[in-house]
Amino acid sequence: MNELNEQLELATFGSGCFWCTEAVFEMVNGVNQVIPGYAGGQVINPSYEKVCTGKTGHAEVVQVIFNPEVISYDELLKIFWRTHDPTTLNQQGNDTGTQYRSVIFYHDENQKQIAEKYKTELDKSGAWDVPVVTEIVPYNNFFKAEDYHHNYFKNNPEQAYCSFVIAPKIEKFEKAFKDVLKGN
Repeated sequence: MNELNEQLELATFGSGCFWCTEAVFEMVNGVNQVIPGYAGGQVINPSYEKVCTGKTGHAEVVQVIFNPEVISYDELLKIFWRTHDPTTLNQQGNDTGTQYRSVIFYHDENQKQIAEKYKTELDKSGAWDVPVVTEIVPYNNFFKAEDYHHNYFKNNPEQAYCSFVIAPKIEKFEKAFKDVLKGN
C-alpha cells in the first residue's frame, strides 16, 4: 500500500466480470477510485484476450482505493460477498473460467484475518447450501486492464451485457446498500 497516500488504503477483489465489480464499487461513498485489471497469474502484462483463455492464471479483478475513515475494509467485504455468488467455482452467471473466480487478494495480515473470519462466518451461517469457495490469497501482482475496460458500464450502458447483466445488479445493489452510496 506504499503507493497510496497515508489516508487511503487498497483492496483487490475478483468477483466475476470486472465490468460488474467496477460499476458496483464506483457507487460507494469513500471509494476514491476503482481500477479494473488482472491479478494472481504468472503472465507479465497480460492482455484481455490472453486472460480470457484461462491459461494465464490471472483473475479479472478491481483495485479499490478507499478512505477507511469513510468506509471500512469490513464494509467493502460485505459489498463484495453480497454482490456475487461466492459458492460457484470459476464462474459467475454465464461467465466461466478461472479468470472469473471469486478471490480476495489481501494486502496485509489484517485484511487476511478479516476476510478469513468473514468467510468462516458466512459458511457457518447457512446463507448458502454449499460452501463458499472464494480464494483468500496474498496479493502478488496487478496489471491494469486496457483503457476501454475502465468505466465500461458508464461508457456503454446500452451494450447488451450492460443492459442485461450489470444494470439489474446495480439496481439490486442500490436497494440493498442505500446507506453507503455516494450522495447519501
